[in-house]
Amino acid sequence: MTIVDAPPTVDAPWPVALFSAKVKGWIERLGTAWVEGEITQWGVSGGNVYGKLKDLQADATISFTIWSSVKAKLPDDLKQGDRVVALVKPTYWVKGGSLSMQVFEMRHVGLGDLLERLERLRQQLAAEGLFAPERKKALPFLPHCIGLITGRDSDAEKDVLRNAQLRWPAVEFRISYAAVQGDRAVAEVTAGIRALDADPDVDVIIIARGGGDFQNLLVFSDESLVRAAAACVTPLVSAIGHEADRPLLDEVADLRASTPTDAAKRVVPDVAEELNRVQQARARIGGRVTNLISMEIDRLEQLRTRPALATPAWIIDTRADDLTRYVARGTELVERMLEKAGTRVAELAGHLRALSPQRTLDRGYAIAQLPSGFALRSAVDAPVGTPLLLTLADGRLAATAGERAAPTGDAG
Repeated sequence: MTIVDAPPTVDAPWPVALFSAKVKGWIERLGTAWVEGEITQWGVSGGNVYGKLKDLQADATISFTIWSSVKAKLPDDLKQGDRVVALVKPTYWVKGGSLSMQVFEMRHVGLGDLLERLERLRQQLAAEGLFAPERKKALPFLPHCIGLITGRDSDAEKDVLRNAQLRWPAVEFRISYAAVQGDRAVAEVTAGIRALDADPDVDVIIIARGGGDFQNLLVFSDESLVRAAAACVTPLVSAIGHEADRPLLDEVADLRASTPTDAAKRVVPDVAEELNRVQQARARIGGRVTNLISMEIDRLEQLRTRPALATPAWIIDTRADDLTRYVARGTELVERMLEKAGTRVAELAGHLRALSPQRTLDRGYAIAQLPSGFALRSAVDAPVGTPLLLTLADGRLAATAGERAAPTGDAG
C-alpha cells in the first residue's frame, strides 16, 4: 500500500488536494440522473448558464451549470419559475471546493404529466371529503375585518381594497403579503392562511392574485397549501383571477371568486344597496301598519253602529222581560212541586198511622209487659202472681197474673 492509498490519521493526514481529488472521483462515479424541479435562479454569463433547481415539495436545492455548447441545444424559452426535468451529472470543482450539477439536457415538464399528477391529487383530496359542499362555511353578512393574502403592491391588492372600501367604507383589512409564484409562494401563502386564521378579529380571508398562466397557478394546487386551506376555520375565498383553469384551492375554498374585484363585491355588501333595502323595508312595514290601523278603525266603526252599542238600553229592557217570565215560571214550578210533595207526605203519614201500635190500642187491645220490660207473648211466661204492666190506649195499669182461664172455643 502506497502512502497515497493509506488512510489518513492525525499524524499522517491527507493534503487538501488529495482529499478533494478523492471527493471528485467519488462524486463523478455517480453518473447521470434525471431530476425534476423548479428553476429558482437563471443567470447567463459568458454564454454559460448558472442557476438553481428546487424540489417541488421539500426544502432542497441544487446548483447547476449549462455550458454554452449544451445551451444551444436547449429550448429558448427556459426561465426562472419554470418546472423542468433535467439530465444532470454531479461534478466537484476542486479549486473552489464546490459541488454543482452539469446539465446535459433540460426540458419543460410535459403539460400532460402535470395534468395527470394534478388529477390524481384532485381525486385523492375529493375522496377524503375536502371538496364536499357540506364542509363549506357561509360568509359573514357584514365582515368587520377582512384578512387578505396577496402580493405586495399588486393589482390584486389594489382591486380588493378599492372595491371593498367603495362598497363599505368602514371595512378593515389585515393584509399578509406573500409571494404568489415561485419557490417561496407555497410556504408564504400557507403561513399567511394560518396567521390570519389564528387572528380572532378576522372574519373572512381572501387569497387574491391577478391571474397567470397554468404553471404559475400550480402553486395554488400544492397539496400542503390546499390542506392548510381546508383546515382553516375562518371562511376562505379563492380569488386567483382566472377562468379556464381551476387550481385545487378553488375546490377547497368556501367561495370561489372569478377575480379579486369579484371577491370584494361578494364578500362586502354595498352600503348604498343595503340602505336602499332598509328604506324599502321601512316603507313596506309602514304601509302594512297603516293598512292594519285603517282596517281596525273600520271594524270599530262597524261595531259602534250596531244596535247593541247605539241604544244599549234595549238590552236591559229585553232582559228584564225575560227575567220576569223566568221568575213567574220558577214560582209556578216550585208551587207545583210543593203541592205534589205535600200530597205524598199525607199519603205516607196515613200509611204510617195505619201501621202504628197506637191504632191497635185504640181498637181495645192492651200490651202486657213483664217486670223485665219485655212484652208478654205467652201465658206460660207469667205464672200466677207475676206483676204485669198493662199499656192501654189512654194510659197504663198495674196487674197481677192469676190462674189461666180455659181456652174458649166450640166443644163440638
